[in-house]
Amino acid sequence: MALIQLKLKVWRQPGPESKGRFKEYNTGAVSTDMSFLEMLDVVNERLTLEGEEPIAFDHDCREGICGMCGTMVNGYAHGREKSTTLCQLHLRHFKDGETIIIEPFRARAFGTIKDLIVDRGAFDRIITAGGYVSVNTGSAPDASTQTVSREAADEALDAAACIGCGACVASCPNAAAMLFTGAKVSQFALLPQGRPEREKRVLSMMRAMREAGFGNCSNERECEASCPKNISIRHIARLNQEFIRAALKE
Repeated sequence: MALIQLKLKVWRQPGPESKGRFKEYNTGAVSTDMSFLEMLDVVNERLTLEGEEPIAFDHDCREGICGMCGTMVNGYAHGREKSTTLCQLHLRHFKDGETIIIEPFRARAFGTIKDLIVDRGAFDRIITAGGYVSVNTGSAPDASTQTVSREAADEALDAAACIGCGACVASCPNAAAMLFTGAKVSQFALLPQGRPEREKRVLSMMRAMREAGFGNCSNERECEASCPKNISIRHIARLNQEFIRAALKE
């Protein structure tokens, strides 16, 4: 087990209306086997013992599933490692004595709540606007009554892998939520259960996205590069296709 020491520059902001600033901390000796969040836990334990307010950050499952964790690490959402959430980022990817700049996701639609915690409620409003399927109650139909091609099933599963962490928005120079919204639209549009409401769904979700203050896609592809679940920008193309189709039909 190797030990390293890191210098942290962490964004501290007491509340949404307060001014924030970077503050420097030393981690002390930490194991390279630690995850990034475990390192923050160690720093917070020391800050608590010293009577200082601990660093506030989002986390839950710590298994790369929930999408709660997420900060900018040296300018990269979740850090530079590919297909990795912040809780899966380990200190072995950093050098002894390295300075790490940690700040919250920056976007007009993501307001800072405290320190590294941002309000992702805009994503919830997009989902509420149309990210569901209405079905009649009763017993489940037989699996063979509605055939789904292997290609469509795989593509829908790829879209459903989105955990809503917000890395796509934080990485996009326009703070666009097209990859997130595209994944949620594709998830249902590809399957027969979601097709009856496809026009209503995409129009409602696009409207909610605009009202939240997200920017427009300009094909920078930073969203795809930073996505910890490797969501493809093909879903943005499908989102545009679904939207044009619905708008013309309306």
